[in-house]
Amino acid sequence: MQINGIHHVTAIAGPARRNLDFYTGVLGLRLVKKTVNFDDPTTWHLYFGDAGGNPGTILTFFPWEHAAPGRLGIGETQETSFRVPAAAMGYWTHRLVSHGVVHDVPQKRFGETVLAFRDPDGMRLALVGVPGSEAEPAWEGGGIPAEVAIRGFHGVTLLLDKAEPTAAILAEVFGFAEAGREGGIVRMRAPGSPVGGIVDLRGAGGFLPARMGAGSVHHVAFRAADDAEQARMVALLTERFGLRVTEQRDRNYFRSVYFREPGGVLFEIATDDPGFAIDEPADSLGGTLKLPARYEARRSEIEAVLPALD
Repeated sequence: MQINGIHHVTAIAGPARRNLDFYTGVLGLRLVKKTVNFDDPTTWHLYFGDAGGNPGTILTFFPWEHAAPGRLGIGETQETSFRVPAAAMGYWTHRLVSHGVVHDVPQKRFGETVLAFRDPDGMRLALVGVPGSEAEPAWEGGGIPAEVAIRGFHGVTLLLDKAEPTAAILAEVFGFAEAGREGGIVRMRAPGSPVGGIVDLRGAGGFLPARMGAGSVHHVAFRAADDAEQARMVALLTERFGLRVTEQRDRNYFRSVYFREPGGVLFEIATDDPGFAIDEPADSLGGTLKLPARYEARRSEIEAVLPALD
């Protein structure tokens, strides 16, 4: 059965070691893969997620040591949010304070408690208290008690000129449905997908366009069970919406196509298979540098120029 929702989110960061320390040390996520940017193998591509690196939990980064800060604007992801148990909000507020993390006062959105904060590069993040999520599995190796740990993505908020064209793509191609409106935000939900099942659309016509840089989300990837489901989605995008979609690209852990949705945000469709355990055991994910086959002959050269993570 096709499970809809977000597969992963990829962002741009500054120094790699700082990025690693924050997402594993402060947020307690698992480093599930250390590889390189397939288009620039002198740059890390770091994947963080849950114990198994499951779709709907994966936040990835291209860290460039001297990346200039991005500017939030139209055509970009405004905020990326994680799910935590509702009773854990006090724990997380205290944890952010104790680590000196810039954060807002908790507020209510769509009936849920939301704690917004920023990572060291200024990326806009949030923790959302979700009743019942305490019964779901949690990564227990990140130094965060399992009963309060992050349970994957809640969703993303997109900043757009107009919400409606993007809502149509989410509904007709990715199986989302409108779930409510509040404060100028249209909430789209993927039925039956608690993890990574929310996309909020904020229409802000006339706002400045986004400028990519450190702290910016590069793209949002949506799930396809396999190649056939991905091809069905591509056909809808091209035939129904007249959008240009790239050829399929093999990312080792999933196979991807990319397109710009009507609001300007870069979307990806990524297959659920084969997953992150294809090149290292599940119990040691993220332990060593993994390279695509075409770069293996250059391993020594690549290792020499990658910034140290230890």
